[in-house]
Amino acid sequence: MTSAGEPMSAPDLASGRPLLVFDGDCGFCTTSARAGQRWLRLPHVEPWQFLDLDEVGVTEESCTSAVQWVDAGGTVASAEHAVIAALRYAGGVWKVLGVVLAAPGIRTVAGVLYRSVARNRYRLPGGTAACRLPRS
Repeated sequence: MTSAGEPMSAPDLASGRPLLVFDGDCGFCTTSARAGQRWLRLPHVEPWQFLDLDEVGVTEESCTSAVQWVDAGGTVASAEHAVIAALRYAGGVWKVLGVVLAAPGIRTVAGVLYRSVARNRYRLPGGTAACRLPRS
């Protein structure tokens, strides 16, 4: 949110810095996003509930089902692709990990693991019933 308490909009993101968007109603997601912000030194990490989603270029449905990465150009990556993009952005050893995770075969495994964690996030430390994904 902005200092005035208004939702963050696209002009606020015009700084050229990417944005990691997570589900702020989920304790597991909030803990994970804040750890990512701290360890990876990500400049913008916000719960989707505090954003103007249309201006950011994501939907509520996408944000409740997976973490979103919006790069400085507005390109959106979701789920494991968002994690890989954040790792690459962080640089150093994190970038190496992102490159490894993006490799064919490994990326497939990363996707399976990501979806498994996402489906079961309400069972993980910090998770609550609010973390449960809608059944599809």
